[in-house]
Amino acid sequence: MSPAAKAKAKAATAAAASAPAIDGVSRDLLRDIEHLAIELAGIAGAEIAKAMGGLLAVKYKTAVKEDEWRDPVSEVDDKVERLMRERLAENFPDHDIIGEEMNERPSRDSDFIWSVDPIDGTANFVNGFPLFSASIGVLYKGAPVVGALWCPISHAMRAGVYHCTRGGKVRFDGADVTPKVNPAVRRRLVGVPVATVSDGFWETRKTGSAALECAMVAAGLMQAARFATPNIWDVAGGLALIFAGGGIARRRHGDDWVPMEKFEPTKETPDLRYWKRELIVGEPTAVERMCEAQKAT
Repeated sequence: MSPAAKAKAKAATAAAASAPAIDGVSRDLLRDIEHLAIELAGIAGAEIAKAMGGLLAVKYKTAVKEDEWRDPVSEVDDKVERLMRERLAENFPDHDIIGEEMNERPSRDSDFIWSVDPIDGTANFVNGFPLFSASIGVLYKGAPVVGALWCPISHAMRAGVYHCTRGGKVRFDGADVTPKVNPAVRRRLVGVPVATVSDGFWETRKTGSAALECAMVAAGLMQAARFATPNIWDVAGGLALIFAGGGIARRRHGDDWVPMEKFEPTKETPDLRYWKRELIVGEPTAVERMCEAQKAT
């Protein structure tokens, strides 16, 4: 990016900062960030859709034994994250990035962090199983302020982008998402790390994608979800959606479950790239009930 272009981008950021703010961030700036996040999610979706059904180049991060391959990475993962980083460098060169596939950190001292996962649920993707998501979450001082998730399935029975800004509504391709709860359904769905026949009050499901489950919770298709060891890029965008939809999050702290409103470094993991916490997210009553159930086990 040229010095002139960088200066222009910084000037735009400064000008936007004068508008009425939400948690210290101007609405105009949040809108511009959301627009780019939606664009990046759409780019990811187009690349994913183009690759589905083809023979992909696949590598594995971990191979404990010859017959135990874990954490696949496809050529699409790498390509999509590279495209995302190029667009971010053009538009917000002073923002930091935490991506799953690449370690480059352009601005570690920035208050803004883009946490991106080109494909959350790559094992499903490389097998042609359409339960995954391209996830973009933007944090401001650790708090999720923008989310954009491209999903191949949705409440609308089609692919599209769930998106939101802090203080706004959950939307799907620009349209408001208003979950409809059928009172005749007595047992709702929840996402869990290991699916069982039931989980006391609910029917349980394991999709293989934390990001997708967050989107399903925000859209009202699941009442809550529990994640054992999610990475920041798995849930940053999804948490923004859940908060925008009126949901809450709780993280495990020893034997207790405490409120989770932002990502914070710890003494053990001062770099948010290595953040991992057991989480429960969803509709407030369901989250509290799941927390109590976990305390009892």
